[in-house]
Amino acid sequence: MALTEGLQQQLSDIRRHIHRHPELSGEEIQTTAYIRQLLEAADIQILSFPNLKTGVIAEIGTGESVIALRADIDALPVQEETGLAFASEVNGKMHACGHDFHTASLLGAAYLLKEQEHQLQGRVRLIFQPAEEKAKGAQEVIANGALEGVQAIFGLHNKPDLPVGTVGIRNGALMAAADGFIVEVTGVGTHAAVPEAGIDPIVVSAHIVTAIQSIVSRNISSQQGAVISVTQLNSGHVWNVIPDLAVLQGTIRTFDEQVREQVLSRFEQIVEGVATAFGTSAKVKWLAGPPPVLNDEQWTGAAQIAAEQSNLQVVEPAVSPASEDFSFYQKEVPGVFIFVGTSGPQEWHHPSFDVDERALSSTATFLANTARVALKQVEQQPISSTSTY
Repeated sequence: MALTEGLQQQLSDIRRHIHRHPELSGEEIQTTAYIRQLLEAADIQILSFPNLKTGVIAEIGTGESVIALRADIDALPVQEETGLAFASEVNGKMHACGHDFHTASLLGAAYLLKEQEHQLQGRVRLIFQPAEEKAKGAQEVIANGALEGVQAIFGLHNKPDLPVGTVGIRNGALMAAADGFIVEVTGVGTHAAVPEAGIDPIVVSAHIVTAIQSIVSRNISSQQGAVISVTQLNSGHVWNVIPDLAVLQGTIRTFDEQVREQVLSRFEQIVEGVATAFGTSAKVKWLAGPPPVLNDEQWTGAAQIAAEQSNLQVVEPAVSPASEDFSFYQKEVPGVFIFVGTSGPQEWHHPSFDVDERALSSTATFLANTARVALKQVEQQPISSTSTY
């Protein structure tokens, strides 16, 4: 499969239109309408999921076998500083993570697959997913039944530090689980000149911050990864009063479900133990995020075959401590998440983030080939929808 020059320009135009009109998670009304318009113009079937406020689910082909391709469509609350001729026209909103690129690439794959629909050995479900940045969109898609019948799912993300013409494909863990925490440390307020008359929650919090760092260094194997970061510590209002409450917030990143459970359990034990040692109490509130992205071995192989067919260089990327709600799909069916080289000037979420649009053609071709290879594998050796992980 190869994109014509005309289609390459069409995908660039699509990406730039979406880039000019960014919409935040759950607000992708116009983006949804635009995607629907393009799919309808190409005579691609749009499936009905009336409870999905935003996002589009479509399908190409016929038969029992179903492979899904997913792209996210939402933007970020970032003020754009790229200076591009097609920069965001919405103040304070920007496609600073490249979801405009993902959407255009999946549309390109849809056009290619539609042209060869009669040759497909099953159906390809196209998931244009909302609200990835809030880690809610995938769960909404699943809850509405859009994953029913799917035997494997593939998704991708642009990678600024990989050159155009490369794809990063890794078996097993690729991206981290992301859990947030809020710790409320109860103290006993008193005058700052007589601290012995109270219990200082700031001192207790400082000991908690130090103690939880031992979780990774003394409880987790050096062959496994975990990160614990305290990003906020709020307490007190005036300079001469010890307050009666301190609040810590932060994030924990892990790449394995067992390690995840171990770290969260140990975290609670240390917080409770330190607070008890100071004669007080502390309460942990968890902000559960996506689980780790764990790529299925069989379907990783399918993606590698598709990359070779698309004349892309395959590299094994380093694991990323960032998170992705694509992992919720992988809890339901086997899946593979792939990094696509875009030679970007800045990393994700930066005000000057951009992608090299030359990657549009190769990415669309790669996605289409991935669907075709996967459908062929399903047809040759039907498998269950249970991941190898």
